[in-house]
Order: sequence, then structure tokens, then C-alpha cells
Amino acid sequence: MTTTTPLTPVAGTIVAATRRGRRPRGLLLLAPALVMLLVFFAYPVADIVWRAFSEPHLGLQNLRDVFADPVTLRVLTRTVVTAFGVATLTLVLAYPYAHLMTVVSLRWRAVLMALVLLPFWTSLMARNFAWIVLLQDGGPLAKLTGLGEKPLLGTAVGVALGMVQVLLPYMVLPLYSAMSGIDRRLLSAAASLGAPRRTVFGRIYLPLSMPGVVAGYTLVFVLALGFYITPRLLGSPQQSLIAQVIGTKVEKLLDFGGAGALSLVLLALTGLLLLAVSRVARPTSMLGLKEED
Repeated sequence: MTTTTPLTPVAGTIVAATRRGRRPRGLLLLAPALVMLLVFFAYPVADIVWRAFSEPHLGLQNLRDVFADPVTLRVLTRTVVTAFGVATLTLVLAYPYAHLMTVVSLRWRAVLMALVLLPFWTSLMARNFAWIVLLQDGGPLAKLTGLGEKPLLGTAVGVALGMVQVLLPYMVLPLYSAMSGIDRRLLSAAASLGAPRRTVFGRIYLPLSMPGVVAGYTLVFVLALGFYITPRLLGSPQQSLIAQVIGTKVEKLLDFGGAGALSLVLLALTGLLLLAVSRVARPTSMLGLKEED
């Protein structure tokens, strides 16, 4: 039987003073990150929002033009569909790979991790130019898949393949982090009670790995929404995504207000997605449990 000794008034005063002394230190440690966020994120976002409502005239005209233009709406829909497709294909490829990383020996795990991190050591432009060689008419990928002279470069399929290759590590790492924390004894206990492998996976392993699935899927989807370089190099004007339209408005049309409105819509869409994920994808809901008040 243990008892807790209440703090004396002097000790309580010392503890309170210590806690008060830690707060300025914590704020001081946060200051560089806060300055970086304010200068390189908050200020540019505020400038974009201001331009969306002030150029060429003060008002909501730019936002009305976004939702009144069928071409812009078509591009926005194509961007969302492409992001969903890329995130889904990335999940399908990354899930068994991340699971494999949790069951192999340490040596092979290091090899698999190195393969995941290898794209980060290579220039994004170099990888995109390599995809141009692979996807060109009559290129290696066309011959390997039996497509012959059917073009892949400049199509939505070619863009999706390039984006999946670039974004695959962002799916593998959250999945591996979640799967490596799963207690393997739970799987052995279910198997010892007569549960088949399919049931063990569907009732135990998959729910426990859902935090990694949600984190990776959300991260890849958000990154795919604003992808610019890969669709620009591997795609075509007919298959433009929203980031390419924003770039065209800024670089060629000098329509900063219209570009700001499109950026604001994309930012709002991303924020709504993150809000929905934070409300729906909770650990208790993933495991089929109900939260108690």
C-alpha cells in the first residue's frame, strides 16, 4: 500500500516557480520555428488571400469566376480525381512493402529502408526526365507492357505513374511506423484460437494499422493536389492539373488575382480534407470502439 505525501507550501511554491520559469524557455525555443512559419508561410498565404480579393478590383469577382468557369471546374475535378487515384495506387503498392519491412531480418530491413529513402537522394528533375525516357512513344515501358506505339507520355496514366513513384516513400514510412508498433502476440493469440489468416488480418492487423493508412493516404493526397513539376513535364495542356493552371495565370497571363483565387480554393479543399480526417479517423473509431463521455 502506497501513500502520497502532499507538498508543503514551500515546496509547492518552488514547483510553481519552476514551471513558470520553464515557459519563457519553451517560448524561446519555439521562436525560430514561429518566425520561419510567419515569414515563409503565414505572410505568403495572407498575400495570396489579399490578391484573391483585391486584384483587379476589391470584391469576390475572382472567386465567382473560378466557380463560373467550366474549364476551371473540370481541371479542379481532374486534380481531385488524380490525387485520389495516385493515393490509392500508392497505398496498394506501399502496404505489402511496409508489412514486409516488419517481418524480415534487421539486415534486409535496412536494405528495404534504403530503397525507400533512395529517391530522396536523387534530384526530382532527374527522376522526371528518366520517366520521360521510359514513357516516350516506343520506349522501354511501352515495349515491356506490350503497348507498342501507344503513347504514355502526355497522358493521365503517365502522370499518375510518375507521381506514384515520387510519392511512394511518403506512404511507406507512415505505414511502417504504424505496423512496427503492432504487438505480434495479438496475431499469434488469434491464430492459436483457431482464427484463419484472413480473419486475423481483417479483424486485428488491418484495424491496428489504420492510423498509418490514414496518415499516409492523407499526406499523399494533399501532396498530389498541389503537384506541379511532374504533371508539367509528363503531362500535356489537355491534361493540366490545378497547379499548372495557377502557374500559367502567374507566369503568362499575370492574373495574380485569379491565381490567388484558385490557390485559395485549393487551400480550402485541403483544409476541409484535414478537418474531415481529424474528425472521422480517430484511433477509437478505427478499432470499432465507442468513445465514452
